Amino acid sequence: MFRPSRQKRFEKQVRPHLQRLYQYAYRLTGNADDAEDIVQTLLMRTYDKQIELEHLENPKTWLLKSLYHQFIDFTRQQKRNPSVPGNEDGSEMLQHTNDPAPGPAQHLVHTQLSLQLTNVLNQLNEEHRQLILLHDLEGYTLVEISEIMETPVGTLKSRLHRCRKTLRELIRREPFPQNKRVNE
Repeated sequence: MFRPSRQKRFEKQVRPHLQRLYQYAYRLTGNADDAEDIVQTLLMRTYDKQIELEHLENPKTWLLKSLYHQFIDFTRQQKRNPSVPGNEDGSEMLQHTNDPAPGPAQHLVHTQLSLQLTNVLNQLNEEHRQLILLHDLEGYTLVEISEIMETPVGTLKSRLHRCRKTLRELIRREPFPQNKRVNE
């Protein structure tokens, strides 16, 4: 099936990027199972393009761009076949696992805040949500995002500005627990 040396070279190329790929897929889909499916499909397709991957200057950006296109295909497939189960409300999108032992009160506040933030993000259009996820949550530069989304940097800058303005307005309307200004 696979020659061991080829498989090991592929693992060596891709392994440093797996966690980032999964995190991004998870944020795109809001669902662990769908994120795993998207990453797995990407890796299967990428295995056939191993030689191309070896010659890339920045494989991380290329992999993220490919993952983004895989997500678009996945979304189109789900729209054509609505019986495919998915995370309908996106409530899993912003769950964090940083805190090693949160108490019940912290867990409740965290869950409520995650749901509210997910609700606000879901009110953005698809392009704006992707831009915020890549830039503000994943930490990619506009140049990297430009390669991933195949959009000029200037366009991304103006979209990011409009998107953040929209987010501020949505957050002000959303009943967050501590959504009060200091001078109020």
